[in-house]
Amino acid sequence: MANYINLEQFRSQPLEKEPFPYLIMPGFVKAEVLGEIDESYPKLDKPGSFPLPGLTYGEPFARMIRELEGPEVRKAFEDKFQIDLSNRPTMITARCMCRARDGKIHTDSRSKIITVLIYLNRQWENQGGRLRLLRSPNLEDYITEVPPEAGTLITFLNTENAWHGHASYEGPRRAIQLNWVTDEGVVKHEQKRHRFSAMLKKLSPF
Repeated sequence: MANYINLEQFRSQPLEKEPFPYLIMPGFVKAEVLGEIDESYPKLDKPGSFPLPGLTYGEPFARMIRELEGPEVRKAFEDKFQIDLSNRPTMITARCMCRARDGKIHTDSRSKIITVLIYLNRQWENQGGRLRLLRSPNLEDYITEVPPEAGTLITFLNTENAWHGHASYEGPRRAIQLNWVTDEGVVKHEQKRHRFSAMLKKLSPF
């Protein structure tokens, strides 16, 4: 049985098909566990995305991650996107701080099959930092804008036109990113890249 993730509601949510397959769901992480996950979240005071190996975090957060990487969640995403993920490894990074120049419009690497973003901020009143799913590489040409509030999920298939980004924001912004990727080589490469990027940000945070 799922303890942290509201899979029943996820299964019932419709997948949007245009201009690329995506789904947005507040309450993906159950409201009753958000407090303990908030307290056990990795303690990061630098911007950037950090691979989970090497980070320190509490047991509630660890249990949620194990659930996210488990067979029930994988099966739910397979059914939703009608894609076989059985031999596809996962990669998870955590983010805590956002710089003013973060959020530039981009599409994810095609080695990432599905992107899953889970936000864990208690509330969000700032107009910046709200992820926009876009029809084109133009921040104003957006399909929808999502505040990164606690428990909210954004997931999409990594197509060549899956543009996304957000308006400038600087400050705390907690997000977990999970990807199913093509092979283990991608995981090793991306973890190395993230570690190198994080090291540079530590040396030159501005």
